[in-house]
Amino acid sequence: MGRRPTIDRQELARLVAEGLSVQELATHFGVSESGVLQAKRAAGLAKPMLDHSGAVPWKLSRAHAQSGPATNLRNLSAAAQGKPPAPERLNTALRWAQRLVDAGLDVRYDPAEGFSEVPAAPEGSHVAAVLAAAQEALDAR
Repeated sequence: MGRRPTIDRQELARLVAEGLSVQELATHFGVSESGVLQAKRAAGLAKPMLDHSGAVPWKLSRAHAQSGPATNLRNLSAAAQGKPPAPERLNTALRWAQRLVDAGLDVRYDPAEGFSEVPAAPEGSHVAAVLAAAQEALDAR
């Protein structure tokens, strides 16, 4: 078995600055695209990923990960973190959340059944908090 290919960080930084794609970098260095992504993260060249754990605090089953509520919560979370999704996706999420808040509802997640709408707790609604964070970030732009 041969020695693993290494990626020179200075050369990687130069090529990333030139705009080479991950696929082009993988071919150039003779590694997989995953290897390039790992090298970019290690060199501090990767864009930071958004963290949606506050908006989607549940361990979602695969069947529910792309459901409407999960998607809307992630889109609101992205907006709250300063990276709003496409306008039509954002508007859908905002309208969905505002409808729930106006009706005094929140979401509940059950791994077997998925998301459901439930009355908001007296101490506050999860959806309302996520919506407020998104609106605050959008208003600050």
